Amino acid sequence: GREGGGGREGGREGGREGGREGIMMLNSSSLSLLLNYSSASSTSSSCRLREHFSLNGMYQKGDVILGGLFEVHYFTVFPELSFTSEPQQLYCEGFTSCGFQQAQTMAFAVDEINRNPDLLPNIKLGYQLYDNCLKLGVALRAAMSLASGTEEEFLLYETCSGSPPVLGIVGDPGSTHSIAISSVLGLFRVPMVSHYSTCSCLSNRGKYPSFFRTIPSDAFQVRAMIQILRRLGWTWVGLVFSDDDYGVQAARSFHSSLAESGGCVAYSQVLPKDNRPTELQRIVGEIKSSSARVVVVISNEAYLLPLVDEVVVQNVKGLQWIASEAWSTSSVFHTPRLMPYLGGTLGIAIRHGEIPGLRDFLLSIRPNDQPDNNPGNNMVKQFWEAVFGCRLEPPAGWVEAGGDVCTGQEDLRNVETNCGDLSELRPEYNVYKAVYALAHALHDLLQCVPGRGPFSGNRCASLQRLEHWQLVHYLQRVNFTTGFGDRVSFDDNGDALAIYDILNWVWLQDGSIEVETVGVIDESAPTGQELTLDEDRIFWNFESKKPPRSVCSESCPPGTRVARKKGEPVCCFDCISCAEGEVSNTTDSAECSRCPEDFWSSPERDLCIPKGVEFLSYQESLGLSLMTASLLGALICAVVLGIFTRYRNTPVVKANNSELSFLLLLSLKLCFLCSLLFIGRPRLWTCQLRHAAFGISFVLCVSCILVKTMVVLAVFRTSKPGGNASLKWFGAGQQRGTVLVLTSFQAAICTAWLVSASPTPHKNTRYHNDKIVYECVVGSVAGFGALLGYIGLLAFLSFLLAFLARNLPDNFNEAKFITFSMLIFCAVWISFIPAYISSPGMYADAVEIFAILASSFGLLVALFGPKCYIILLRPERNTKKALMGRATTKT
Repeated sequence: GREGGGGREGGREGGREGGREGIMMLNSSSLSLLLNYSSASSTSSSCRLREHFSLNGMYQKGDVILGGLFEVHYFTVFPELSFTSEPQQLYCEGFTSCGFQQAQTMAFAVDEINRNPDLLPNIKLGYQLYDNCLKLGVALRAAMSLASGTEEEFLLYETCSGSPPVLGIVGDPGSTHSIAISSVLGLFRVPMVSHYSTCSCLSNRGKYPSFFRTIPSDAFQVRAMIQILRRLGWTWVGLVFSDDDYGVQAARSFHSSLAESGGCVAYSQVLPKDNRPTELQRIVGEIKSSSARVVVVISNEAYLLPLVDEVVVQNVKGLQWIASEAWSTSSVFHTPRLMPYLGGTLGIAIRHGEIPGLRDFLLSIRPNDQPDNNPGNNMVKQFWEAVFGCRLEPPAGWVEAGGDVCTGQEDLRNVETNCGDLSELRPEYNVYKAVYALAHALHDLLQCVPGRGPFSGNRCASLQRLEHWQLVHYLQRVNFTTGFGDRVSFDDNGDALAIYDILNWVWLQDGSIEVETVGVIDESAPTGQELTLDEDRIFWNFESKKPPRSVCSESCPPGTRVARKKGEPVCCFDCISCAEGEVSNTTDSAECSRCPEDFWSSPERDLCIPKGVEFLSYQESLGLSLMTASLLGALICAVVLGIFTRYRNTPVVKANNSELSFLLLLSLKLCFLCSLLFIGRPRLWTCQLRHAAFGISFVLCVSCILVKTMVVLAVFRTSKPGGNASLKWFGAGQQRGTVLVLTSFQAAICTAWLVSASPTPHKNTRYHNDKIVYECVVGSVAGFGALLGYIGLLAFLSFLLAFLARNLPDNFNEAKFITFSMLIFCAVWISFIPAYISSPGMYADAVEIFAILASSFGLLVALFGPKCYIILLRPERNTKKALMGRATTKT
């Protein structure tokens, strides 16, 4: 965890080790402190304090007292233990003005609350602040002193009453100290609000039930770093961390969080505690050889400084450093020697704040203003002597040795401390919020209405019989806003709303360094808006003045997919093109997705585009040609029908059975027109109608030809002796009835086909992957076969009868024309079957239309061509005499 404001040089102690050390200390000197009140006798009614510990501190009286633990010194001197005399008290050295400034911030906050009439009216807060000297043993002694009180004597009553010695404690700044102290004080539910302990382990409410903090835990610090990396597109980063609980736990969290966000750790190195040169050289060599251009360092400055020195020795430039909160504000790195390497560093820092009036308060401190009636009220004197290099009470020989004597009236405005700019307070701001959190909790407790309290029986707590756990209850629910605009509240684990500043180390042209705030990470912001980063203000320490690229493998371009490399992190991969019909239109796609059925992948495999559509269209030349031929055939049929109608009383028309001729012309016209149903985009009704219309039209046509052939045979037989009886079976009624019956049978076949397995439109993608062929599936092959087979049967019978009658006299012989027409018809449709089967898509429809038109034109020309020739061009032969004469000549 975090080890303190001004005393970071002391490093970070392990949380678990600190806990064990704390228990050991408790079992020795600290335990004796808990028991340092003893009765004068078994029947005595009073207790007396046996001993005082020598602790640096500050004290101010009040109706209620708040305790505080701060790092004012960073070195502890223990007395020698001779075991022959009583040991002297330990003492502390190495004064740090930053820790003192944090302690004074608590004093300022208490003074400000006492002057506020709206917060804790009629209640005066006091404080008892101690210096932990950056030593766990000292911190435990101070905490036990705060918890047990410092009164010399108090009376025992049958029932205890009165407020506890301190209501709560602000601190300790170190996570190790907080773990040990809270483990003990948590047993008594003494509230403890730390301003600097960041170890995520302290969020365990079961172990630390009364611990709170106003600084975010390390868990959120890691999440904040991940958000910055993700915002800037850095997925391939190096990790360096200190060998303590702070570094190890944060590194473990960083590994898992980065993996969840899609990033990878290129290398993970532990900083040695002993600063071994060979180990530092190895780590820097790893950093130098890695392709990762971003280095995340989770450590304090004490561990990191030797590594940075080795970076300078090996001249490793061109890296983007990401600083954890422990060293992001450290001025020890802000030197011209290090800036060519560390310039442009981005760091996570405690949220800064403004505390109006604090500067004047600090400048008004005077050692003579502190009361001397408390033995621990010596912290201000130590500060004064450290700042001005003098002594308020000089020891013997001090003046003779040339030492200065303090007057107590020196001006603080004439000296500078190493605590930084008071306009951007960070740990002090957390101290300020911690004091106000305890004050607001106490204020809410005192506002309780009797009978409406939160405790059993709707009781309220009272200041006269206050118990620590009651204040913890209100502290858990505290919610207020500081004058700087930040909301303060605690979650179920005692953690405050996490908020961090993002800092950037700007290397100016004059060689100086300026730390600028370029963003904020606020966990209380709406989802997706937690990170606010002004990238235009960031100083990038690169020639391009732009953020570096830090990825193991560049994102795959659209049209490719990610192929993981075996044994490599997930950020290292190859890019493989998507297959046909698949696309990938994102740069992080691990898989290609198949396009919908009606779409096809573009040549770049990055977009699904609509597939081409293929069907026999009226707009295409083939479809237009077939449509023209169909309409032309229908028109010729209409012309021939008009000619036959005009010359219906002539011998040629009468001799060729005009009624059947008219019906045959009508059926041929239908045959020509039904081919139009095969052109255009298939619809359900066109698919159902096209074959039915085609089948019925051709059966009607072939039936007429078959009946005509039978009539020719019957007429020829009537010309022979005794043949009159044959014609009575082929009268006009029988002819119409025969055509109707034969056609009705085909209609029945079509109806059964449509009902059982109707033809339907279908999108066929078997012929072309990038094209949709619209076609009609027959539904039932048996139905389609029955339709064609029935037409073929009738055509074969017509051809057979016509062939048998081919040698009849020319006067009566229309059979040879029928034979020729049926020969054409059968040849066309026999050729049609294999051509239809082997033709894909719209060409199958074109083959069928061609077969319809070819057979129809064949019938039309063969049957009606000679007759129209006689009617129109040889009218002299269109007479009964001419017909009879030819018959006489040949007989």
